[in-house]
Amino acid sequence: MRYELMFPHQIRKAIDENWPIVLPLGVLEYHGEHCVNGVDTLLVVRAFEALEKEMDLVLMPAFWYGAASVAVGPTAASGTLPVRAESILPFAKELFTQLLKNGFRNIHAFVHHQSENFKAGMPTDLAFRFAARQIIFDFLDREKGEGWWGREEMRHYYASREAGADPFSWISVHPLMAEEVQKKYPIDHAGLQETSLMMAFCPEGVDMAKFDSKLWYCETGASASLAYGQEARREILASLKKTLGG
Repeated sequence: MRYELMFPHQIRKAIDENWPIVLPLGVLEYHGEHCVNGVDTLLVVRAFEALEKEMDLVLMPAFWYGAASVAVGPTAASGTLPVRAESILPFAKELFTQLLKNGFRNIHAFVHHQSENFKAGMPTDLAFRFAARQIIFDFLDREKGEGWWGREEMRHYYASREAGADPFSWISVHPLMAEEVQKKYPIDHAGLQETSLMMAFCPEGVDMAKFDSKLWYCETGASASLAYGQEARREILASLKKTLGG
């Protein structure tokens, strides 16, 4: 269900039943002449719009203003809106704090932008990942008091953590495409993979009549196809459902 269209009783039900709550993360960034600037965010949004028809989840309004890079091209006339991670961090901390105060304990953010080396991280996902860890500490310190982890009742913390009771699992940040899916459909920038995914997830965001082969990073986009995109789409959705326990 989309959060902005939920009534209070539906929100309470989602909290009581521990539904996953999903926050799509993305950027507005130049993706060649043949793709719209919202590629990275739209792919995440459309994936979860499909999944929320298949399983119980809460879909948050997307965060569009991630740390887009001007490395692809200058800001002027490209439509790229670069926002520094230092500006994103306070927002992420505040949003996660309020979700925890509401009672959500199964929070997931997903990002596609620059997620080809997710273990190392890039500015957008690192801002949200750091925010998640910091506010969970802050929340627990405030709710339980200082020294909460060192008390006798936390003696079995490590065992209970293995059983899934770890408070640091309340908020997770993931790549849209899991590592094994990326190996089959390698990430690019407006090339074969992203252009094909847009054909499958968001066809109105692709216009191959505008394709410019002079941009090296777009070259493989000439081979993009709906069939390739639909094949990748099926694996992405199956992987996401597994991540969320659906």
